[in-house]
Amino acid sequence: MNRMPRLAFALLPLMLATQPALAATEADYKAAYAAAEAATKEAAGLRNQWTTTISTLAAAKKAGDGGDFDRAVAAAKEAEALAKASIYQATSEKEAWKAMEIR
Repeated sequence: MNRMPRLAFALLPLMLATQPALAATEADYKAAYAAAEAATKEAAGLRNQWTTTISTLAAAKKAGDGGDFDRAVAAAKEAEALAKASIYQATSEKEAWKAMEIR
């Protein structure tokens, strides 16, 4: 009996996992950019907006305007992560500084 078909079937999940992801579309970019922009506005409202977030969001816009949606989505997701990290920092340190106050 030929073992090759069984081996190929067993390796199918591994082969599918190593395939490159589908290319991002303009809709993917717009959704990612909107989420990043909302998080950035929230961070700005907390007065804790990081400068790296702004530059990464600008890079996403530039890539999106140029039609490079893969790069635009990646940059927008990075900008959103940075904004969320700054939001976390602002909210966690709002009261935490009191524990470090010298008495």
